[in-house]
Amino acid sequence: MSKTTIILEPGDEAAQVAIGRCLAEALAYHGIVYLNGELGAGKTTLARGVLRALGHDGAVKSPTYTLVEPYDLETGRVYHFDLYRLGDPEELEFLGARDMLADRALTLVEWPVRGEGWLPAADVVITLSLMGQGRRLVLEAGSDHGVQALQRLAVSTRDIS
Repeated sequence: MSKTTIILEPGDEAAQVAIGRCLAEALAYHGIVYLNGELGAGKTTLARGVLRALGHDGAVKSPTYTLVEPYDLETGRVYHFDLYRLGDPEELEFLGARDMLADRALTLVEWPVRGEGWLPAADVVITLSLMGQGRRLVLEAGSDHGVQALQRLAVSTRDIS
């Protein structure tokens, strides 16, 4: 696997949602994505774009208190984890996360550092940071699937600003 990194700087929330849509398509609607960044950096906004690409029209909120929100959609299954309030990575076992992570689904994990040592490696690791009124997204591939996805993403996001 070659090291692949791309940097995107969406100018507004709509652009960030559009990047999420492109990411879902680039990943072929499966894989594990880690979302890193401070509070308010836009992790859930990016997740909303991913879910929109899969056909979810309802609200998307961060599952901070439930830790995981599953979405069964016509185009596939998505698990949206938010581990911010996770006390111990072993709690994931009690949630049934091992089965979820083994599923051929698209899995989004906010605050993956809280599950370190328990979570499998990510296909794509995204670090979001605030940059003026916009955001900066640094996307790094963690697997061959991630490399291929980021190559497709680089092409599909050329016109998003």
